[in-house]
Amino acid sequence: MVTHNRLNLCGEIRDGDMNLNPAGIMIEKWWNEIVKKFPDIELDASIIMPNHVHGIIVNVGFESNSILKNQPEGTPLPQIIQWFKTMSTNEYIRGVKELSWARFTGSLWQRSYYDRIIRNTRELEAIRSYIQANPSNWVKDKEYNL
Repeated sequence: MVTHNRLNLCGEIRDGDMNLNPAGIMIEKWWNEIVKKFPDIELDASIIMPNHVHGIIVNVGFESNSILKNQPEGTPLPQIIQWFKTMSTNEYIRGVKELSWARFTGSLWQRSYYDRIIRNTRELEAIRSYIQANPSNWVKDKEYNL
């Protein structure tokens, strides 16, 4: 998920490490709250970057054969992302009003997000490595914004 207009609202990269500001800490808090709101979800690797979030969401309530039965199980990803964006946006707005956090125009998050189904262990390990290395590759990231 990317902040609207790619604004760097969550902190900064220093010496290849992500340093969260108070807004970034708040974003991380809501990311970790996902498992409390949705008990059929587990979180894997994740990172809050200056203007976007990478994370692996595991839907343990989903059964691979449920699609064949035409009865999908588990919380749908759009519902999880909508909840996360709503909760983090509401608290960010409070931070703007009460703590002088940087303002944003329109919405905090871009409307859409990038997702993909991880189909095997090799893909999972590659994506975990990508997430872990993201801060050190920041200047090469497509979301990089001075």
